[in-house]
Amino acid sequence: MLLEEFIPPSLRTGQAAEPAVAAPLRAEAGPAEKGGLQRFAHRWARQVVQGMLLTAGVFSAALGLKGFLLPNGFIDGGVTGISLLVSQLTGISLSLLIIVINIPFIILGYYHLGQKFALKTLLTILALSGALLVVSFPVLTHDKLLIAVFGGFFLGAGIGLAMRGGGVLDGTEILALYLSRKLPVSIGDIVLIINIIIFSVAAWLLSMETALYSILAYLSAAKTVDFILVGIEEYTGLTVISFHSTEIRRMITERMHRGATVFECTQGYGTHGHQRLKVEAVFTVVTRLEVVGLTDEIRKIDPGAFIVTQSVSDMKGGLIKKRALH
Repeated sequence: MLLEEFIPPSLRTGQAAEPAVAAPLRAEAGPAEKGGLQRFAHRWARQVVQGMLLTAGVFSAALGLKGFLLPNGFIDGGVTGISLLVSQLTGISLSLLIIVINIPFIILGYYHLGQKFALKTLLTILALSGALLVVSFPVLTHDKLLIAVFGGFFLGAGIGLAMRGGGVLDGTEILALYLSRKLPVSIGDIVLIINIIIFSVAAWLLSMETALYSILAYLSAAKTVDFILVGIEEYTGLTVISFHSTEIRRMITERMHRGATVFECTQGYGTHGHQRLKVEAVFTVVTRLEVVGLTDEIRKIDPGAFIVTQSVSDMKGGLIKKRALH
């Protein structure tokens, strides 16, 4: 609000036309300020939701580990499985191992997925380590089949919720994403190879029965992650319809270094009823670890953008093909 509004007209200096000039400026500033507040509120709301998802993921994973897998000597795949295996063989604290073994993968994620992602991942892993060290969970069952199934379920739910919040609890997928860009293999193939090695070592050093139950726990966790991440597969296609399509396309291509395709289309029916306005749709394909970050960046540019995500089962050619081969 301008200070001149509180000064009587008879005491103001200058031409009488000055208030007439100020009025349009105030009218133009109102929507901009309102839009800025809406974006600020939306951004904070997103941060709160992501924080809640990360917290829920940490406690769910901790329950799966301390309430089921740890008391019965079972392990899981990925970095968590390596930590469990080393902890059983050496007696080193699992909380310490989870941090130490994940550090190289967090550094890798910092350089290839961004500072924000690496920071969230670091905080999430530290929180998981702290929960395992401090929080006590009761042993809920001694039945080995139930331990494997439900231990994997809670661990998988924790991993899925953490990914929904924009971070990860296990650095294996970061490594798999990096290697998939260097080698002509998929992320799923790399994760599978890593886990085959882990369970083979577990069968050799522990016992075949423990390894088999651990594989069952891993499969339960993997299916739960897929259930939590509804529609988010290794690659996800995003279609963005917005009147700020040029800014969104530049953000995708120049800042995220991803390919983008622009379609010209006409609005049909939306929140404002029947529309016949020309608008552009931007289509891109990213990995599932990048979906949350990309969506946040789009919302910063246009909070009202219409975003559609769909799983991508197969691709040939294009920028992603080139990235996987070199």
